[in-house]
Amino acid sequence: MTESGSELVGRSLGPYHLERLLGQGGFAWVFAGRARDGTPVAVKVLKPQFAEDPQFAPRFRNESETAAKLAHPNIIRIRSVGQEGAHVFFAMDLYPDSLATRLAREGRLPEADLVGIAAGIASGLGFAHARGVIHRDLKPDNVLLTEQGAAVLSDFGIARAVSGYATRTGVNMTIGTPHYLSPEQAQGRPVDQRADFYALGVTLYRAATGELPFTSPDWFELARQHVEEPPPPLRRRRPDLSKRLERVVLKCLAKHPDDRYRDATALLAALYGPRRSTPWVLLAVVAGLAVAGVVAVIRRRSTTP
Repeated sequence: MTESGSELVGRSLGPYHLERLLGQGGFAWVFAGRARDGTPVAVKVLKPQFAEDPQFAPRFRNESETAAKLAHPNIIRIRSVGQEGAHVFFAMDLYPDSLATRLAREGRLPEADLVGIAAGIASGLGFAHARGVIHRDLKPDNVLLTEQGAAVLSDFGIARAVSGYATRTGVNMTIGTPHYLSPEQAQGRPVDQRADFYALGVTLYRAATGELPFTSPDWFELARQHVEEPPPPLRRRRPDLSKRLERVVLKCLAKHPDDRYRDATALLAALYGPRRSTPWVLLAVVAGLAVAGVVAVIRRRSTTP
């Protein structure tokens, strides 16, 4: 059985040839590769200890298959979920950039870019939430960027698979990313879609200021900050930002879920302001639904490469 991701480079899994290792997380490797028709793809492959685990692997596949049904322009397309021998994997579209790598290059983003990225993320979240799917691990690494800079969300449902596995087996696994955890996640309480809006708030704060609102090398201290401490105002760290954007981010970062946005439509309306909210929100919703419908039809008609 493969013990390192580098051993898979140059091999094929199903119809996908793995060309290079892009990175890895706690339970999977991610490769850049190509489908048989030459289409560039990203392939996520479970590490051996999880691929061979009869509790984890089925959960991973189930959540991946659920995410594959989310046909929306701001949610990554999962091409297929499969297993070849001992390797469990799913293949998805490959994007040229991510919010994490752009922030590593630039430090912080112009406000116009922040608003566009926030709107794209909110639109994708709203579509998923309406179908009962919560992301649970939103962060810059999971926000991919198209060549035009539009936001595309990845890794839907993966945190839920990890959470269900940890609950069922008692294995101690980190669920979510500590710097982006909502207060209710930090306290181990039930979550709903408003936990995603909190993580969006942390993500936008990081993209706007170049800094995280809460930091600590100690996980318990970091959790306490999420639960108890107010985030420093954005305009204190970056005075050129608009008051409107600051209000949106700080509302996302509210400690109690009831004090955050109730849904993506409300967030979009606040993001674009009272004078422009109606046309912009309607445009975002109508365009999103229309493109999502076309994408869904294309996916139903297409065959796996």
